[in-house]
Amino acid sequence: MNAMNRLPNILVVGTGDTKCDELQFMASVIREAGGLPVMMDVSILGDPPYQPEYSRHDIAEAAGVSIAAIASSGDEHSAMALMATGAAALTRSLYEAGQADGVIILGGSMGTDLALDVAAALPLGVPKFIVSTIAYSHLLPPERIAPDLMMILWAGGLYGLNGICRSVLSQACGAVVGAARFGTKPDGSRPLIGMTSLGSSCLKYMKYLKPELERRGYDVAVFHSTGMGGRAFEAIAAEKGFTAVFDFCIQEVSNHHHGTVVTSGPDRLENAGRAGIPQIVAPGAVDMVDLPAWQPVPQAFADRPYHAHNRLLGSVTTSAHGRREIARVIGGKLAGTGAEVAFILPLKGIQEWDQPDEPLFEPEALDAFIDEMRRSIPSGVALLEVDSHINAPEFSKAALAIFDDWVSRGIVPEGRP
Repeated sequence: MNAMNRLPNILVVGTGDTKCDELQFMASVIREAGGLPVMMDVSILGDPPYQPEYSRHDIAEAAGVSIAAIASSGDEHSAMALMATGAAALTRSLYEAGQADGVIILGGSMGTDLALDVAAALPLGVPKFIVSTIAYSHLLPPERIAPDLMMILWAGGLYGLNGICRSVLSQACGAVVGAARFGTKPDGSRPLIGMTSLGSSCLKYMKYLKPELERRGYDVAVFHSTGMGGRAFEAIAAEKGFTAVFDFCIQEVSNHHHGTVVTSGPDRLENAGRAGIPQIVAPGAVDMVDLPAWQPVPQAFADRPYHAHNRLLGSVTTSAHGRREIARVIGGKLAGTGAEVAFILPLKGIQEWDQPDEPLFEPEALDAFIDEMRRSIPSGVALLEVDSHINAPEFSKAALAIFDDWVSRGIVPEGRP
């Protein structure tokens, strides 16, 4: 860990006209912790009793409008959406100018709506902390959550300071200052490969591929495809943060299609293609739908095989008809990508329990998926069928052979050992 040679600038964002005491307390904690608070006021109707470094008028200007136009925009929803646009734009410009080393945002549901946009405006590695009355709530769409966002529940602090509120705010401020001073940011010394998977009890290819790619001079980040892992993967891909991707667990596509809360959002399996990143894709675990294990299994899946992974997460398999649906969804998402794409289709199973003598083995449903996948692969996407299970060495070797060919042809830059 390397401490900063200067005190870090921490943006403190909130509505100063209604939360002056809380924001001023946060500024005092940040100073005491070794940071420099930079106040950004996102009030709409009034000015705070202190002078912020960035006023509500500055926020409106960054959104391309006046504060009067925002106040008269129609209702609180439209007004706060405009303030969110301005706050996010100004935050990004301050970061790019080297004037923001971290951000902490305070709010209820309205402030949290704005806070998600502000946090998402900053790249991976920049400390971002939200203090919210709805922290960790299902009200927060996964696709709006920054991949390295930190949150804490603003317990007992909706109106005014008290002992609980001070404890929460001081923890949050200490955390963001500490992260800004001592956090190690990605250094980019080696090209980064993004890979998706589930735990090794279900999918195992990363055990072979990660060391092989590292020997070739690449850094490899493996994302847990249980909702937020896929969200982080997509957010980094959208920022062109990967040299190439091994997107081998696309179960979140199936989850989202079937309406479960274990989702990465509607753009799963889309951002690498939009960003022109070479992709090797496989249908790992896409025959399953993840569900919260602490809730009853939905009626639509009541007659399907069920696997309880732990007390948090369980999975059902989809029918042959459902797997044909997902094959078509996958094909649509791969159409029109701006870079090289290869799709590997393992013919003998796509997750650990999808093979003979295992509880989720349904060969006819697998055959239906394979048949529909062959029909749905877009022109321009290379289809490679591998006569093995996805966890067999043959699958990983086939993936590595594609990657090595791309490197030899200059599609993917060489690694840096």
